Amino acid sequence: METVSMLLSTHQPLRSISLPTRIHPSSQRVEALLNHFKPQNPFQSISRTLCFEADTIQSDLVVLAELYNCMEELLHSQQTQQDLLHHHNGKLVEYSLDVSVTLLDACSSSRELLLNLREHFQTIQSAIRRRRGGNASSSIESSIYEYDCFRKNAKKEISKQLCEMKRTGNKVKVSSIMGQDQNMIFLARVLIEASIITISIFRSLLLFISLPRLRTTKASSFISKLNPSKLFSSENEQKETDFASFLRVLETMNDSICGLEGGLGCIFRCLVRNRVSFLNMLAH
Repeated sequence: METVSMLLSTHQPLRSISLPTRIHPSSQRVEALLNHFKPQNPFQSISRTLCFEADTIQSDLVVLAELYNCMEELLHSQQTQQDLLHHHNGKLVEYSLDVSVTLLDACSSSRELLLNLREHFQTIQSAIRRRRGGNASSSIESSIYEYDCFRKNAKKEISKQLCEMKRTGNKVKVSSIMGQDQNMIFLARVLIEASIITISIFRSLLLFISLPRLRTTKASSFISKLNPSKLFSSENEQKETDFASFLRVLETMNDSICGLEGGLGCIFRCLVRNRVSFLNMLAH
């Protein structure tokens, strides 16, 4: 985790990309989208990994999807394909294919984790809404226990994905794959920066899922308040207030998760198309 952060921080600030003369018109839009992720000042990290707000991550996923769509147009250019394949016998294509495996795996894992997280939140919601029954305490406690077990297992998967992205990130060596040709310098930088940005956003998303504490609007710990022994020892009036608060938090989290799932679904399709484009280059 620290290595990925170091990789991103040591890459600052990003160098500006000079547009080559023989390149697809979409290159200007690609450059603009890459600039969106650049720090606004020397002290701001490209990854913005200190901000794990769901809205911020979702917004980044939307821009990232547009970046990949523009890159896809760029990759379909005959000139681009010739440059990539002729550069060191397709070394940049092979690099991109290697990176795509890690990114697709991280994306799939993140989607699965978000799906499971949403299902656990919905189970807790249902248990709280059925709290009028005599076994209300047992039902809520059981659903929260299952949620805690999920989080413990999720952290193992998250740690695995972060390690894989660290390994992939360490392969990003600009000097080893760039030559003197202006077109290749541009293409190499686009592919490398897109990889770094994607790793950064996935890292933020995985850390968002793994955070031990999710804050409510009253700045009280969401996890600690989901404690059955505290809930059922409260006075009835306070208990109902707490339950209503829990439900609002869960509903907000469900909405956020749905938005993130939609963004990841779009990114997954972009990554698949990107990989297919590179495979087709090798096939020709």
